[in-house]
Amino acid sequence: MSSGGKSSTATNRVLSMFQEWDNGTKASRARMLEDFVSTNESQTGPELELEFAQAASLFFARITAWMRLSYISGAYLTIQLKSVNIFLNAASGHRFLLEFLEVGGVLTSLEILNLKNATEQDKYQALLIVTKVVKAGRKYKEIICESYGIKAICECLARSNSEKTQECARHLLQELGQGNPKYQMQVYKGLIALLPSTSPKAQQVALQALRFMQPIVKTSHVSIVEPLLNLLRSLHLEVQFEAIELIKDLVSYDEIQYMLLNSMVKLLVPEKDVKIDRTVIFQDTEEVANIMQTTGPLPIFVQQSAVAKAIGILSHNSIEVAEKFVQLGVTHNLMIAMGNSDYADSQRQASITLEIIARTFPLVNDMVQEAMGETLYHIFMSDPDSLYLNIDTVQADILVSNKVDIPKILAEQKQ
Repeated sequence: MSSGGKSSTATNRVLSMFQEWDNGTKASRARMLEDFVSTNESQTGPELELEFAQAASLFFARITAWMRLSYISGAYLTIQLKSVNIFLNAASGHRFLLEFLEVGGVLTSLEILNLKNATEQDKYQALLIVTKVVKAGRKYKEIICESYGIKAICECLARSNSEKTQECARHLLQELGQGNPKYQMQVYKGLIALLPSTSPKAQQVALQALRFMQPIVKTSHVSIVEPLLNLLRSLHLEVQFEAIELIKDLVSYDEIQYMLLNSMVKLLVPEKDVKIDRTVIFQDTEEVANIMQTTGPLPIFVQQSAVAKAIGILSHNSIEVAEKFVQLGVTHNLMIAMGNSDYADSQRQASITLEIIARTFPLVNDMVQEAMGETLYHIFMSDPDSLYLNIDTVQADILVSNKVDIPKILAEQKQ
């Protein structure tokens, strides 16, 4: 058969296909898209044009039109989105992206992210579409942002119950945040707004994205301090880890350093929502153990422990930061936490951290030794990790009632 004949046959086949589509039911169209997706994955733009006798755009227009008219119902949405992705992912197929933008495809995709009837797979496919648009360049990133895309993606991340979807949303937000100076701070603030989310995975990926964004925005804001420190209450270790890592990054920013460090020092002696009678702690440790085993540690105690740990890490990493903690009265509060915590790990972490600081600063060491007395000080310096197991009620009271006021001493020395 001649090339002209082959071309005519291909054209007739495509016209017949379009007629079947135009006259078909929703179910028959869905079957056509299933066949299309299974046979055309990884096709290039020119290959798609060849497949549709140089009329690929006409088929693409039919798909996008059907999706825009029916997406609210959620019916057949997954296969529609997969089909759109075939076109947008096609190498040398930039024209399909432009056509998609011209028909309002971006707004439709963003609306799908938080559509009540959309499945997690629908949201994931919609995120892939938006990611493809974003990767086309800064102009397209701005189009997404101007269409309230940052808000839509953040809300999708917070509400999703699929880690695959949440990770895709995180990478998309990071893409929007780099090489996009006009909107990078908006992305940063959107991520901060995700920190109070009830989803531990959303909290974790938001923290990871904030660490990615931090060197890009090159600044920070006091609004991040409270929600960040509240994440140290999480019982999920992966969230605590990411929170401490972000704190390590933020401590070098002058605009929030004082508020961050001062808040951490105060959290060592928290205002407890629920108070367990200390006479119970020392008179019936089995009863306390039963309380903790039944209900788990209160979030406020978990936060106290994590804060003590974070202060120890920061003090170990930087003498300058450790000195600022000392100037804020961390020694006094660490000793109170060591003797007055209702959570064993808080006592342990506070003891380990105080030992780091005492060995770093002679003044702190002398004041601690004087406040504790020789016997307790020897126990403390010999094995800070196990101090909480080896002290009695009298020694605990000594720690709680310590009069170590190093900020006052430092102020007097300057006079």
